[in-house]
Amino acid sequence: MKEKNSATTASTLGRILATCSKQAKDYGSCVASKVHEIEKDLCLKQFLALKSCMQHTVKIMSPRPSSSQTSVGSGALSHAYIQHPSLRCNVPESRGLFYDDANRLLICVTSSQVFSWETATFNPDVSPSVDSIPEGPILSVRFSLDKKVIAVQRSDCEIQFFHRETKQTLTHKCRAGSESLLGFFWSDSPLCDLAVVKTSGMDLFACDSAMNLRLVETKKVNVNWYIYTHESRLVLLASGLQCKTITGFQLSTAGVVRLPKFEMTLASTESNSKPIISAGDVHLVTVYGRIYCVQVDMEAMLLHTYRFYRDAVVQQGSLPIYSSKLSVSVVDNLLLVHQIDAKVVIIYDLFVDSRAPVSAPLPLLWRGYQGSDTSPQAASKENESPESSTSSENIVMYEDAWTFLVPDLILDQTNKVLWRVHLDLEAISASSSDRTSLLEFLQRRKLEANKAKQLCLGIARALILERRPATQVTQAIDVLVTAYSYSVKAGIYKELKNGKTTATIPTNDGASPDNERGRASGSSIDEEEEEVEMNLPSGSADEQQESQLSSPAISPDELYKFVFASVEETMVDESDYLVAIITEFLRSISAEKLKVDLNIYVMTIRLLARSKRFAELSLFTTNKIIEPSKEVALQLLESGGQDPRVRKLGLDMLRQLSLHHEYISSLVQDGYYLEALRYAQKRKVTSVRSSLFLEAAFASNDMQHLAAILRVLSELIPGFKETSEYYTFHGLLNETSSSVAV
Repeated sequence: MKEKNSATTASTLGRILATCSKQAKDYGSCVASKVHEIEKDLCLKQFLALKSCMQHTVKIMSPRPSSSQTSVGSGALSHAYIQHPSLRCNVPESRGLFYDDANRLLICVTSSQVFSWETATFNPDVSPSVDSIPEGPILSVRFSLDKKVIAVQRSDCEIQFFHRETKQTLTHKCRAGSESLLGFFWSDSPLCDLAVVKTSGMDLFACDSAMNLRLVETKKVNVNWYIYTHESRLVLLASGLQCKTITGFQLSTAGVVRLPKFEMTLASTESNSKPIISAGDVHLVTVYGRIYCVQVDMEAMLLHTYRFYRDAVVQQGSLPIYSSKLSVSVVDNLLLVHQIDAKVVIIYDLFVDSRAPVSAPLPLLWRGYQGSDTSPQAASKENESPESSTSSENIVMYEDAWTFLVPDLILDQTNKVLWRVHLDLEAISASSSDRTSLLEFLQRRKLEANKAKQLCLGIARALILERRPATQVTQAIDVLVTAYSYSVKAGIYKELKNGKTTATIPTNDGASPDNERGRASGSSIDEEEEEVEMNLPSGSADEQQESQLSSPAISPDELYKFVFASVEETMVDESDYLVAIITEFLRSISAEKLKVDLNIYVMTIRLLARSKRFAELSLFTTNKIIEPSKEVALQLLESGGQDPRVRKLGLDMLRQLSLHHEYISSLVQDGYYLEALRYAQKRKVTSVRSSLFLEAAFASNDMQHLAAILRVLSELIPGFKETSEYYTFHGLLNETSSSVAV
């Protein structure tokens, strides 16, 4: 037992050190370089960075409260997880589960009934819809896009159609013996409503309200197997002895487009000179609006990726695989490669050129209802759940009965449940040492944009508080500013009246084979015609929800409020460092031509004055690094108590901005009463009360000034001697000093 505990401790320590390798290296290098002059706090900065990283990693690795941590590994570190509650099918005499990706329905069938659950909302408490159908074998089930018709494949040559309202039935058969039926799917293309894939090719049918099928077109291709996803509207037909010749068609709202035929890469060995690609080796995924084909090459132990363009299919590269069995998911535009034998997930971001994974391979884990929430309240709720223990006890990760559904679902045929795969952005952030790349990664996240934003703000604060090199902090700020600028220009960022931000997804950002190659090669096709767009059905509740997703972009105002303002008090003794960071921030803002929060200028003045860098403060103001404004001018006046030149800059700025009232008030405050009066007369400023001058002069106990102001006001303002102000201050003057003549 002691040896087992020691091994566990060593493994845990190894994970922590692997996560914090950079901080550990920095601290070790510091100690090693100063071993002869070692003293307390000599490497305090590096030690605090290492301590912070290790504490954060331990927090992420800490076991979450769960009723069965052993069976599902909920106490281990993970970057991807499935979460309770799942969609559960408790239908007696169930004959199988199916998934309709076009309508996002989980389907359970018995001998004479079809049960269907909406998966878009993923609400386990919603009761299924139930439809009755004639008894018979069921190979696959799909609802029409308007959900009025249920199509059931009965055999390799027969499909039956059932109208849910009229109960009408229709049977479609292919030629028995000469061809076999491989499958079918519904389409929203204007050319056809139904595509039937056979070994001899693909038939496209139009279907009217009475369920009459009319053959529109036949695509003649020898087909061994096919794959199709409604998300991409793309069907791939495999042919040839090794099934590596691929013909593709996209059935979108723009019509039916034939894509270039291409050959998949397939290695051979002495033991297997002619390997065959199966349908399970090929996956269609949509990432950042681009359609990719991912192909397993088991002989070479590689995962090949192909990207679809209008005029070509280009192999993008290959990823290593470490398991004889694997599958893929796509979560928030990230490719998750499930190494099933090794029981780990490797996450890739195809947006970047590097083929290195986002993070280290870690297991896929099961978590309770609150996911990554580790609060005591969340833990108690999870433990109170009646299904928590029974659900988790039956979970066997990556069992043979699991079917991975594009993009992010797992169908567990054994337990009759549907899981959704989630990412743990906090855990991914904790395991990354490259902060700049991490910020870029988080700024591309959409599903948990608020969490990504909070992590970015935390990283930016930590970089400053840890006194990282200014160049490193500058790179991080540039990432955030550039991402915000792009989101504003692209129309995916909005500032709402209540201060919250939301993202709106433009309609032309759907997945499509890109037209970049067409333009580069000088194609004469118009850009709009080149696009083979993925046009999703309008009015979808799930899409309306997606259109309201928050943006992870961080505005300059938010950077000031949640980063610079929050660290100002902590860094009182390091104002120079913070000014250097803010200066680079202003440069980045200026380069992107964005509006700057005036508070950042005010803070800069305050920091420069605090460190008595008045000469630099003058340069910042005269060179317009700090833009003129009322707030800036008032801060200059406040900071000018220590340096007259700074106060004069504030006065000059008020005058340049024609802020007459504030300028006159400042002159009076400095004791320049007569100059203020002359300025008010010259500028014809009527908003300043005469009592302002009289009260200031009287408060200064200089009766000569008071007498002079009374005399000037009497000359400037007709009838002033008849006012109550004149009598009041004239009486005070006479009482104080009878020697002064008015």
